[in-house]
Amino acid sequence: MASAFTWSVRVYYEDTDAGGIVFYANYLKFFERARTEWLRAAQVHQHALLAQHGAMFVVKSTSVDYHAPAKLDDVLELTLSIEKLGRASVLFAQQAWCGGNLLASAKVKVGCVDSTSLRPRALPDDAAAKMRAA
Repeated sequence: MASAFTWSVRVYYEDTDAGGIVFYANYLKFFERARTEWLRAAQVHQHALLAQHGAMFVVKSTSVDYHAPAKLDDVLELTLSIEKLGRASVLFAQQAWCGGNLLASAKVKVGCVDSTSLRPRALPDDAAAKMRAA
C-alpha cells in the first residue's frame, strides 16, 4: 500500500483567484479528483458500491499544508498513497507537484458509510481487497 498513484490536472482560469494563483480550496477539488481516479484504476466503482452494497464514501477530515503557488496553465501532478486502510475508513496522503516543486500536501480521511443511515459501516470485502492490491 506504499506505492504512489499519480494523476495530472491542468490549472484553468476558473481555478485561480484575483492574484492569478490557484485558490487554496481548489486543491481539495484536485485531491478529490485524484482519489476518484485512483478508485477507478483500482477497479473500485463508486456507483457499484452504492447499488450493490448501499455503501458510499464521505470525507471525515482534511489537513492541508501549502508550500508554493500554482498558476494558470500549470500542469499539476497529484499523488496519493494510502497511509492507513482501516475497517471503515481510509487515510490518504496526497501531494500536488509542479515541475518538481511541492505545492501542497494533505492528509485526507475518508469514511465508508451506509447510504441510508449515513452511519459508518465496514468497507465491502471486495472493495477493501482491491484497495489493498492497488
